[in-house]
Amino acid sequence: MSRPVVEFWYEFASSYSWLSVMRIEPLAQAAGVEVEWKPFLLGPVFLALGWNDSPFNIYPPKGRYMWRDLERLAARYELPFRKPSGFPRSSLLAARVALVGVEEGWVASFSRAVMQANFAEDRDIGERAVIADILSAQGLDADAVIERAQADANKLALRRQTERATELGLFGAPSFRVGDELFWGNDRLDDALAWARSHGAG
Repeated sequence: MSRPVVEFWYEFASSYSWLSVMRIEPLAQAAGVEVEWKPFLLGPVFLALGWNDSPFNIYPPKGRYMWRDLERLAARYELPFRKPSGFPRSSLLAARVALVGVEEGWVASFSRAVMQANFAEDRDIGERAVIADILSAQGLDADAVIERAQADANKLALRRQTERATELGLFGAPSFRVGDELFWGNDRLDDALAWARSHGAG
């Protein structure tokens, strides 16, 4: 019998996605739940909602709250945190590379390394050199992976995955889906895993 499955929809520029990316694997393993990694782009989703920027930038009080909340949560989860000097950073290349990682089996470790670079080391994950350095540090052929990530078929795959997010009614990241059940936000990660565990195999 297959294990229950949680679809994990996340965005590399998303501050709360960072927290879930760093935590989901051991929590899912303990719950006996399989994780399907679904990197996508929030920009087109926000545009469909009438926003041309992150709501944390559009509404400054919300942004101030978010950064302080991240400080508290990072301390709680014992994660190093440094507020990025640019927000949100371009996540296009990272997301394309992550799709390759989904196929080849290294998406989880790559995603954690990208989030670490963005939210703990204040490195610009929109730069090819930063992504190449992360890939090389993981023992991968950076040039070959990036070439595959930038191929037309992979670009189209990311576009379709982002369109699928909109079709499913996703409006932010991280989001978790168990069947047709949607859970939104880092603070719903445990709930999503519990739902998957109690509602059978995917």
